[in-house]
Amino acid sequence: MTEGKRKNFRSRLTQYMKGETTPGVDPDVVRELAALLEANNLTEIEVERGGVRVRVARQTQAAAAASSNPGPAAPMAPTVAAAPTPAAPQPAPAAEAKRGTLVTSPMVGTVYLAPQPGAPPFVNVGDQVSDGTVCIIEAMKTMNPVPSPIAGRVTEIFVRDGQPVEFGEPLMRIE
Repeated sequence: MTEGKRKNFRSRLTQYMKGETTPGVDPDVVRELAALLEANNLTEIEVERGGVRVRVARQTQAAAAASSNPGPAAPMAPTVAAAPTPAAPQPAPAAEAKRGTLVTSPMVGTVYLAPQPGAPPFVNVGDQVSDGTVCIIEAMKTMNPVPSPIAGRVTEIFVRDGQPVEFGEPLMRIE
């Protein structure tokens, strides 16, 4: 912190302690939180100190597409228009969804495709499954098995081992 910033901070702190001002949000704190958000690929971060709470969040493209509020539709249109390449392959998986069942994440966590590091995965593309575990999702240091919803053949795996997943995110498809 430079000498000028230190002096400015001390001045604001002194004013606050005397009751001359109310605590405010320091723009530098917001910038630092936004940088942490980007650096760690987070969607939201919140900090509270001295009764002042600062929350920085960003709307992901998937959340923007799920939003039904007509107000943000205009700002989100450039995001969708800016990425026509990823949108083009989407209809193909949608057509395939009719031919199989999606296994979706039952919770937010980290997906593991094998029972332990270095072990063979629970399932591979092309494997026949019945009612066993197809992957594990770790949430809050608890390993949660994800069972196969149907008997069939694994046609696609959408995630990689150790990948963070959201609730309802497709993990694999079984026909």
